[in-house]
Amino acid sequence: MASVTLRGNPCNLSGSMPNVGEAAPDFELTKSDLSSVSLAELAGKTKVLVIVPSLDTPVCQTETRKFNEQAGSLPDTEVLVISSDLPFAQKRFCETEDLSSVTAASDVRDRGFGERYGVAIADGPLKGVTARAVFVVDGDNKVTYAELVPEIGQEPDYDAALAAAKG
Repeated sequence: MASVTLRGNPCNLSGSMPNVGEAAPDFELTKSDLSSVSLAELAGKTKVLVIVPSLDTPVCQTETRKFNEQAGSLPDTEVLVISSDLPFAQKRFCETEDLSSVTAASDVRDRGFGERYGVAIADGPLKGVTARAVFVVDGDNKVTYAELVPEIGQEPDYDAALAAAKG
């Protein structure tokens, strides 16, 4: 079982992360307008899956802003910021911050998402939400980059994720 830390305290994760070269697990997430977005409908595009615990935390907000600025301009690329937040909260944050180059997506309906991607926090104070991770998935829905951030309060390696998204 994989784990991450929250302020140095271990949090176990459930599920298994897909490895680079493997097919990305399917998903059907809920966008802020309550419509769905699935892996299948994004086939042919590069997908940057930015998985965060909650957009109500400073690190998640910073990460979302940075991916909006840096990855949102990549051609044929869809950047999804995925959390367990309700779509209404995601919409409020993105509108307040004027973030138009990322798509907020909630696992509120697809509760198995975190386990399929190996990022579901199984215990501790954040049990039930997702750990911080970034996956880049190519147009054929193969994982080309996978990063599980070891400490929930840290930001991911933006440069490595963006390099993978550029191909």
